[in-house]
Amino acid sequence: MRARAATGGRAGRIHDLSLGSPIRATLRLAVYFLFTLFAVPVQMVLLKVSRSGRESFPQWYHRQCCRILSFQVQVVGEISPARPTLFVCNHSSYLDITIIGSLIPGSFVAKAEVARWPFFGALAKLQRTIFVDRRRHTTHTQRDDLLRRLTEGGHVILFPEGTSNDGNRILPFRSALFSVAEPRSPEGETGPPPELTVQPISIAYVRLNGLPIGHGLRPLFAWYGDMDLFGHLVSLAGLGALMVRVEFHPPVPFSRFGSRKALSEHCHRAVAEGVDRAIRGK
Repeated sequence: MRARAATGGRAGRIHDLSLGSPIRATLRLAVYFLFTLFAVPVQMVLLKVSRSGRESFPQWYHRQCCRILSFQVQVVGEISPARPTLFVCNHSSYLDITIIGSLIPGSFVAKAEVARWPFFGALAKLQRTIFVDRRRHTTHTQRDDLLRRLTEGGHVILFPEGTSNDGNRILPFRSALFSVAEPRSPEGETGPPPELTVQPISIAYVRLNGLPIGHGLRPLFAWYGDMDLFGHLVSLAGLGALMVRVEFHPPVPFSRFGSRKALSEHCHRAVAEGVDRAIRGK
């Protein structure tokens, strides 16, 4: 089993990662896909008939997927009780969706091309994912889409790095979408609740079969660059029990900072410190 890893910021270094079991991978993926085939029509119905069910069912679905794939989720801190809350998280893998989705009933924000992915794009739509375009001139439209979801009272989960990485570092945050946390304008423009709660989250993949995951092996779970999605998923499913640490940092209001840039910088600092603590085993 081979995977592309980026160590010290250089992609393309190849490691022999003979850690997985093809039999385990086959069994896990078979159960995962069969379970998903059961879940899809249920969520399709809930989208039409139950507002609470369309949020709670995906959370239950992700929890079962964590069990199927042997993900052990260690939670540090308290999840914001405010509704709605804008959750701000680092991003290194498609696994982040399953992990965070098992903890928070909310809508993810994803790049527009995810909507066109086979299978996973359809799942994202069923969870009411908000798809955004990276082109600068579309920022206002994207902000309006996020505001509508927040105004409805739904949680939104944002990955402000804009792309995934090798899991060993945090990329700069893009502050544009933090504008959804700004108060309503005096002209009456639609906006979030007067004091929208924002909560930073750190996610890190820390142990495999009880042993610490070093920098060189973390790309086993991270998915980035030109990695093949299906091949990566098959390799990952063959591995043992994975421990993931998710740290919920203290929630904050926009008024504490006064600008989206300052809020973005605060969230980046909190998330980066949380990932560093997890990697160092603190």
